[in-house]
Amino acid sequence: MQKATITLTPLALKDAPALIETVFPAQKVSFEAQKERKAGPGQTLTALGSFWKGRKPLILVRAVVLGSLLPPTNDAEADLALFEKLMAFDDEGLARRALIGNAVSPAEIAARIQLENPWDYFKATLRRGDVTGGDVRWMRFPLDADAEGISLRWQRSLSDDEKLVIYRKLMATYSSYEEKASLGKRPEELDQEWLYAPVWAVVNRHYAHLGVNVRSISELVEQLGILRYGHRPRVGDTFSGGGSIPFEAARIGCDVYASDLNPIACMLTWGALNIIGASPKRQTEIEKLQREVAKAVDKEITDLGFEHDEQGNRIKAYLYCIEAKCPETGWLVPLAPSWVVSPRQRVVAKLVPNFALKRFDIKLEFGVSASAIEEAQKGTVSDGDMLYELEGKTYRTSIKTLRGDYRKEDGSTGNRLRLWEKSDFKPRPDDIFQERLYAIQWITKDTLYAGRQETYFAAPTQADLEHERAVEKVLSENLSRWQNEGLVPDMAIEQGDETTRLLRERGWTHWHHLFSPRDLLKLALLRKHISDPALAPELCGTLDFCSKLSRWIVRFSSGGGSDFTSNVFSNQALNTLYNWANRSFFDHSFVQSYKNTPIHVNASVVCSPSREITEEQDIFITDPPYADAVAYEEITEFFIAWLRKNPPKPFDDWVWDSRRALAVKGSGDDFRHGMVAAYKAMAEHMPDNGMQCVMFTHQDTAVWGDLIGIFWAAGLQVVAAWYIATETTSKLKDGGYVQGTVILMLKKRAAGERTGFKQRLLPAVRQEVARQIETMMHLNDAVEAHHGEPVWGDSDLQMAGYAAALKVLTAYTRIGDEDVTSFALRPRARGEVTVVDEIVQQAAETASSLLVPEDLTADAWGRLTGIERFVLRMMDMETAGAGKLDNYQNFAKAFRVTDYTRVMGDMRPNNARLKRVSEYASRDLTDATEIGVTRLGQLIIALQQLLKDTEAQVIVEQLRSEMADFLEVRSLLVDMLAFIERKSPEPQARTAAEVLGARLKNLRFGE
Repeated sequence: MQKATITLTPLALKDAPALIETVFPAQKVSFEAQKERKAGPGQTLTALGSFWKGRKPLILVRAVVLGSLLPPTNDAEADLALFEKLMAFDDEGLARRALIGNAVSPAEIAARIQLENPWDYFKATLRRGDVTGGDVRWMRFPLDADAEGISLRWQRSLSDDEKLVIYRKLMATYSSYEEKASLGKRPEELDQEWLYAPVWAVVNRHYAHLGVNVRSISELVEQLGILRYGHRPRVGDTFSGGGSIPFEAARIGCDVYASDLNPIACMLTWGALNIIGASPKRQTEIEKLQREVAKAVDKEITDLGFEHDEQGNRIKAYLYCIEAKCPETGWLVPLAPSWVVSPRQRVVAKLVPNFALKRFDIKLEFGVSASAIEEAQKGTVSDGDMLYELEGKTYRTSIKTLRGDYRKEDGSTGNRLRLWEKSDFKPRPDDIFQERLYAIQWITKDTLYAGRQETYFAAPTQADLEHERAVEKVLSENLSRWQNEGLVPDMAIEQGDETTRLLRERGWTHWHHLFSPRDLLKLALLRKHISDPALAPELCGTLDFCSKLSRWIVRFSSGGGSDFTSNVFSNQALNTLYNWANRSFFDHSFVQSYKNTPIHVNASVVCSPSREITEEQDIFITDPPYADAVAYEEITEFFIAWLRKNPPKPFDDWVWDSRRALAVKGSGDDFRHGMVAAYKAMAEHMPDNGMQCVMFTHQDTAVWGDLIGIFWAAGLQVVAAWYIATETTSKLKDGGYVQGTVILMLKKRAAGERTGFKQRLLPAVRQEVARQIETMMHLNDAVEAHHGEPVWGDSDLQMAGYAAALKVLTAYTRIGDEDVTSFALRPRARGEVTVVDEIVQQAAETASSLLVPEDLTADAWGRLTGIERFVLRMMDMETAGAGKLDNYQNFAKAFRVTDYTRVMGDMRPNNARLKRVSEYASRDLTDATEIGVTRLGQLIIALQQLLKDTEAQVIVEQLRSEMADFLEVRSLLVDMLAFIERKSPEPQARTAAEVLGARLKNLRFGE
């Protein structure tokens, strides 16, 4: 009998929950998000504009979109397994990723797997005379190739599918997901048809009851959209920024709507969709355009002769510095924090007094010693002072004194720097700060187009200085016309948190003042060719490496790489410099080789405030600004100034201004009003079964409370929350950037008024939190039993507890006498504890009471103070490899720890840890400290004494005398010591805990 075919029924899932409300592989998404981040320039969208640092990982966006569309069934474990297959997180996906990654050598494979027929897959080469082919034929895996005297390689005739047999076996030898995933490429780097080939039969079987029949991600997305919304799903992002959310949503088959107030954000989003997402034919056209423009500009510059010398060598970089007159000597002194030009080529700049002119000549010295390089590192700027030596005497003058800083009547700071005018492009002779070219990096004529260029440094010659004057002459004759035509900016610098320093520290008032005359000339020549919108992102990329804010980076390490010109926004700030470097046009890579993922859906990009959305979307995914966000509305004016006049179509429909006054930013009343308006508009433009995902970091706990109030007032109800570790650390980020992102899932609140009262809410919150966590722990146990690893860690369970509490809270429209809109918008008093704060704290406490470490009893856990729970919980997590500072911050909040930093041994974002027992100082354990007054604090002191060879019996007597309830808490002390014995990373501390615990456990009554 033929089986009946089930057809797709539009809106069949209209009222069904989304899988992401209950199941989400947060730990695996976290690992993959960090893997993507660590790819650096290898990330898909980075080539469009590395200056935009705030893009969310594409793998995270994909997980959120799929999780919002997929429906749960009555088998949560099967739902999770399917989700992981669609993300290529399953063993088969990992095996395919590892195969393409090719990071494991045949010898490593041979050492790990069992294989009876290895020579069907590998070929051996004999490396020792005592080994014969006959010996090899009998060898089986596992084996040590070196010890057996052979080397291994793959049989050349093998297909990828045949190699997969081996990679599947290899994956089974690794115990953790991180180990497996680190061997392979990211899912997006593989051929998608081959990667997902085994998945579709499973998907179609799992959702057969819904009529799903698909062969690709985009088909699945479209059919799920029809089942939920009656059409292909529409995803909106009204804070689109660098464009990762709309791009990834479009890449997997959603129609997308993207908007942003900032035209640079819109340009990057447009570029993601129309350059990275272009057809192969269009991408070829774009690359051809770039080559034509680069060739045309290069010819003009070559004809001018400003980048060549008489021998045909060409300039790679110019090194400039500031000069200022010393008030003590009247000498003009070049300023730089270091005069090292190139450690690799052993080149330094030497200041040579010129007594006739009362200034310093700058001489380059070559092949200098290590001590000379060390001496040159001292520079003439140190700790905010001009510092130099003349005739054996050292002179020091504050830079503030040079500028003539003074306090105005209104309390603000002024100085005597002349404010540059619109017509200025270089300092005037009587300005406090002058600018000077002191070194040039050249490329030899014969290696201009070689794979490895030969470079050298030279001090500017008279001919070079004449070129400088000639460039200035061209500028003076053309600047006004070029500004009118939009080839050079004429935009004034609006004062703000980031931009005020440009005026205060240099007197610059217009954006073109940030560029040298040579920069302005080459950029004007380039700008006149930007007629196609696809060229605009690379114009901005050129600007990022081309101003007085570009650092000269020297390499002191012994590794590879040469000295280079850094980009302006290496740290997302407008930092004025004492010395800087400018790339020649020849050294700019205007021709980009973009990644290509053709997009075949409807996509629109609108330059407008988030609250002005006009099109309905099914799902909104947003990464809004928040208290610790980068001031993009200010720093992007660096680029806006160059495109605001005569931008190419369709950019000419956008407002080419940052519109700072309209930007939603910071915190406080304006932030809350702006955010409520934005999210209310989104809620009004989505169907009743629509979904919203908000991604935000939460370094500032006050922002967390604000955001919950905002979404509540916007008519949204929290349905889930997940924690994703998205950020990696670098020296630029140390201590300044949070390490994770909260994924908050929301739906429209049910229509009608609903009033809640706090005294009734709290029991309901406790009940819902317990239900949510117990459900997740049950699934954790099931998955761990079948696959060896749980789905969620403690931080995930804690976050789910928050979400469960907020789901209860945000279902109401009034709490007592106050409606939610009034609550969200009223000003906050300093130190005020709101109902949201209380609910979140209640959730944290309920969650923490359930998350008892495996080696402690619930009874012992219930008798501990907050700081004791914190220390023992984090000690337990550290044994599993936890090291994210966010985890410590979250649990400190959950356990109401006043100052968790007092018990921390390392506060680095990705390497955080507790103090070891031996690291506590006496001052850390006094009665004035949070840990010092606890029983755990007394045990730490006792263990330290035991480590110093104090008799155990003496320590026991001391504990007895100091604890009035010693007999009642003795069993608790024994439990804590047993825990320390198992969990402490210090062998001596573990031994001491064992000795002291045994003594207390065996203590007889009366002793």
